[in-house]
Amino acid sequence: MRIGVIGAGWLGGTVGQIWVRDGHEVLFSSRHPDELVSMTRPLGARASVGTPREAAAFGSVVLIAVPYGALPQIGRDLKEELRGKIVLDACNPPAGRDDALAREAQTHGVGPTSAKYLPGTRLVRAFSAVDATAIEASAGRQSGRLAVPLAGDDAQAVQVAAQLVRDAGCEPLVLGNLSEATRFQRGSPGFRANTTMPELRRKLGLPAEP
Repeated sequence: MRIGVIGAGWLGGTVGQIWVRDGHEVLFSSRHPDELVSMTRPLGARASVGTPREAAAFGSVVLIAVPYGALPQIGRDLKEELRGKIVLDACNPPAGRDDALAREAQTHGVGPTSAKYLPGTRLVRAFSAVDATAIEASAGRQSGRLAVPLAGDDAQAVQVAAQLVRDAGCEPLVLGNLSEATRFQRGSPGFRANTTMPELRRKLGLPAEP
């Protein structure tokens, strides 16, 4: 699969590198793409670097892992490139910041708020509730893997996201449509739980898997 990563920092860089090792083609981007070359060079031909616009155009799936306040600008600037794409939204409103966007996400839910600012995309909340270090550790394990909660309104997009979570060495937990993303946004039991599937299901009040 061709995947664009917008915001190849701690989280985007970690997940993208694991995807490359799993066989995907990944274009990593940031405002300073030259700074990413040292990260991507050891990954070989399936990894490349570019601008956010190039990443949005490149991927059939695009992972966005930037400060939450940047989402409206990305939605405006890259609207045509992102139209119809599966977008994995890993961005979180900042803690304790009393700005209008953070208040909107708190009031209406972070999933619907992200969808508002990324119109025309097939948005899935993914990798937003887990730390990069936990993802990296899980990718090297055969059991007790990290559970990653997901939510989205497009069933096919959610299934693609779930497979990409597996490809990153983690276990997907699909909770429902975008409104259900409140269950793993900041301040909820599912946020930064960084735990296994049985424990995450317990934290979220879900029955144990059969």
